[in-house]
Amino acid sequence: MTEQELDFDVAICGAGPVGLALAAFLARRGMPGERIALIDGKSLGQAISDPRSIALSWGSVQLLDEVGAWPLPATAIHQIHVSRRGQLGRSLMDRRDHDVDALGYVTRYGAVVDALARRCEAAGVAVLRPARVQSLDETPTGALLALDDGRTLRAQVAVQAEGGIFGQQDGRARSRDYEQTAVIARVTSDAPIAHRAFERFTDEGPLALLPEDGPDGHQYALVWCVRPERAGGILDLDDTQFLHQLGDAFGTRLGTFTKVSSRVAFPLGLNAEARATARTVAIGNAAQTLHPVAGQGLNLGLRDAAVLARQLARGATSAAIGRFLEERAQDRKLTIDLTDTMARAFTASKPLQPLLGLGLAALDLARPARTLLADLMMFGRR
Repeated sequence: MTEQELDFDVAICGAGPVGLALAAFLARRGMPGERIALIDGKSLGQAISDPRSIALSWGSVQLLDEVGAWPLPATAIHQIHVSRRGQLGRSLMDRRDHDVDALGYVTRYGAVVDALARRCEAAGVAVLRPARVQSLDETPTGALLALDDGRTLRAQVAVQAEGGIFGQQDGRARSRDYEQTAVIARVTSDAPIAHRAFERFTDEGPLALLPEDGPDGHQYALVWCVRPERAGGILDLDDTQFLHQLGDAFGTRLGTFTKVSSRVAFPLGLNAEARATARTVAIGNAAQTLHPVAGQGLNLGLRDAAVLARQLARGATSAAIGRFLEERAQDRKLTIDLTDTMARAFTASKPLQPLLGLGLAALDLARPARTLLADLMMFGRR
């Protein structure tokens, strides 16, 4: 091996929350930190400064706690209010019905990265950043990764944990363009309800409001899904116009919206495939990019990381990859099917909408069904 060649058991491409979690789980399960490589194109400072809001399920919090990356600054979700605009019927999920401290938590992407990066540093994980993989070649005994800085990595297993967003991805085995664009912002209202999240289904797509404790008091992380041809116009609105249209779409449950941050938007779609070879495997967004409805994408990816670490800790082999794929198949399929159905059902033809409203009302009355849905959202398929 030359001076520019490095040798590892596992090389992880992508040091976002899922890639970092995999490295932390591997170290937690006994793999020496110096045998784990994390490769990322961003500096740690850039990643930590990312202000995006993310929703962590109760099950994901337990996973983060297992590797010492919890607690971190976050706002608890005690209730989730689900409704359909213009139709009767709603459902309210409450933590007290499920004997948990919270249904989930809202935090910042950068805060999760910071907590996990500290655990990886403490474990001695080899972090190569900023660096990008230029090529990956599989060999009979592992994978050979060439980096853009001239270094070469040899690893028994290479993990793709960097997926990007739907609009930047190549098509996978299961792909669907929802013809929706997510408008992202932070908003405040004059009648907030502490620790309550909202999922409001409209004709164009879901509108989610997630509670956050910000520097100016209580606020909400907004994910507003609209038709692509309308998204540009919404972004161009001044703050007053934007807040007025948001109020029309959401209603008056939180009073009047009074303040909004800068806005960004990105296209939404489903793009999923259990990609793997004898020596490579994809997890998180690299394996399944989901609609943000119900906030399941990152949580599914963290479950991927936990299971893959358990298998690779027994030996970084093709057999470990096979066991991982088998163990994760049901949870992945069920979560993909659930979010795909929710993303499409409430924008279906108008004759179906009253039935969907009645379905929400029935869900609220049928505690076993509500409990099953809440368990799936908190823990996935167990």
